[in-house]
Amino acid sequence: MPIFEYLCPDCNRIYSFLSRRAGETREPICPRCGSTDLRKQVSGFAFNRGAAIAPPGDADANPMVDRLDDARVEREMGKLMRDAEQMDERDPRQLAAMMRRMSELTGEPFDAGMEEAVRRLEAGEDPERVEEDLGEALDGPAGMMGGPAAAPTRDSGLYEL
Repeated sequence: MPIFEYLCPDCNRIYSFLSRRAGETREPICPRCGSTDLRKQVSGFAFNRGAAIAPPGDADANPMVDRLDDARVEREMGKLMRDAEQMDERDPRQLAAMMRRMSELTGEPFDAGMEEAVRRLEAGEDPERVEEDLGEALDGPAGMMGGPAAAPTRDSGLYEL
């Protein structure tokens, strides 16, 4: 029986849901606030000589987890920085691709304002115009231009899907 993880953007909390069927079609509801706008997360896991290693952050289960995850993230961030050095800063599409990649690496989803900004950059709009139009929406705590969002917390419960 698979376990799926979902982020509730309203609570900024990740919840685990147990599915009794592999092809489950029901959408989860936030156990805390009742929101139905949960976002599926990629669950972290690894394999080592045929044995599963616990998800990142579960150092009690396996102390090597955080070091394995840190090395992977460090490699990917290094590659991202090398790519950024080659980026044409005048190309909004390249800027948008870089922002999407950073979001993927950090696991931090965009808030609504940032998602709109990135979509507009992907369409080729001038970054200064996008920032001018969406300024306040980009300055919020979860906006990448306004600083990093707080990392989501993880609920220790397991809920029925």
